[in-house]
Amino acid sequence: MKRVFLVILLSLGLTQAALAADTGLIFISLERGNQVVVLNPDLTVNTKIDTSRRPRDMHFNKDHTLLYVACGDDDTIDVIDVATLTDIDAIPTGPSPEMFQFSPDETQIFVSNEEDSVMEVIDIATKTVVDRVPTGAEPEGVINSADGKYIFVTSEVADMVHVIDRSKAAVLKNIIVGTRPRRFVVTPDGGELWVSDELSSEIHVIDISTLTIKDALSFVPPGFRAEDVTPVGMTITKDGSKILITLGRANNLAIVDAKTREVLQYVLVGSRAWDVDLSRDEKTAYVTNGLSDDITIIDMESMTPIQSLSVGRTPHSIRVDD
Repeated sequence: MKRVFLVILLSLGLTQAALAADTGLIFISLERGNQVVVLNPDLTVNTKIDTSRRPRDMHFNKDHTLLYVACGDDDTIDVIDVATLTDIDAIPTGPSPEMFQFSPDETQIFVSNEEDSVMEVIDIATKTVVDRVPTGAEPEGVINSADGKYIFVTSEVADMVHVIDRSKAAVLKNIIVGTRPRRFVVTPDGGELWVSDELSSEIHVIDISTLTIKDALSFVPPGFRAEDVTPVGMTITKDGSKILITLGRANNLAIVDAKTREVLQYVLVGSRAWDVDLSRDEKTAYVTNGLSDDITIIDMESMTPIQSLSVGRTPHSIRVDD
């Protein structure tokens, strides 16, 4: 009987794990709503999860059983169970966590503390800070190099990308970029780091092997002025061929050929386009619009918007469990 009971328990556990992954659910953090809104694949509302105050950046763990949410006004990273859609835990951080990234083995979280001007290294199991790396003022973007050797952090005020040697937990180099750098993507081959510079209306491309700038791109969608363009959020296709860049006050998404740097299409979205994510099949893109309180759904084949959907106050980040 004990063996049968154990088999039943294991089956239930496996079933729950299976249900927690590949749900197709869409998670949107509401910076002023103190919630994560969960949409079904058909874009109907599944539920709204109350979180700590000012939820912003979000990341799934590797098996998509948990969603971690940085909550800036309560100095925590909340943990949401994807199977039950409940907020089950909170990891304390320093003042005003903004963006974060897991270590490659998912034992640590690297988090930018906006008001403390540091990147914290937090041990997930013990919820303790194991390292604090000083940065320029108002650090934001955080990302690993593909080999896990470096951690890159933007400083909005210093106009720098800090290159942190992970093994030493110390800044190895500072790279001057444009004005108010915000977010990153690393190309799948590990060769390039793209940086969005919000107030200089640029993207800087850094060669990771040499840690030097190799390109600078600018964007002006039809009907907008250069000063309207405030790039922030980015994502990249699995094959590295296209990079999607939200252009902030220019109310557009730029779809860019990563090799030629050519803008393939400007896609008109809502007000203050902020973050973007792709479905697994990469047929659909989702953009959060912070000032119009909605998201825009984009068909990637035609590169055209197909729907806008109100979601709540100041949508910040969007992640698709797909």
